[in-house]
Amino acid sequence: MVSLAFLAMGCTSSNEVAVGDRTTMKVDPVYNAGKVALGEVVTAKFIVENTGDKPLVLGEVKGTCGCTIASKTEDPIAPGDKGFIKATINTKGFSFGPATKGVNVIANTSPALTKLVVKLNVIK
Repeated sequence: MVSLAFLAMGCTSSNEVAVGDRTTMKVDPVYNAGKVALGEVVTAKFIVENTGDKPLVLGEVKGTCGCTIASKTEDPIAPGDKGFIKATINTKGFSFGPATKGVNVIANTSPALTKLVVKLNVIK
């Protein structure tokens, strides 16, 4: 029974990811792709600027659905420098009309999670 208590104490439900010293970043969280033909692949590029005094580490970047693939600058971004987060969205199978797709970014910022959004309008 004592070992079970230790196991329970070791569990954590925190969403924080330890990725080094905290810093700050600036990014426009919304990319408007405008009108997009059904089946078209859209690439949204978000420019990320390190506005802090420590290197910015972009940890995990992940699309919020299977149609969105995200990539990022792999190396730490020095203070004052810029990097990118790219979201590639395949609109095959979308319904016509407005759509919003997201990318979740984990970085050494506070809060650690930043949500980016791609807005588009699927046309014939």
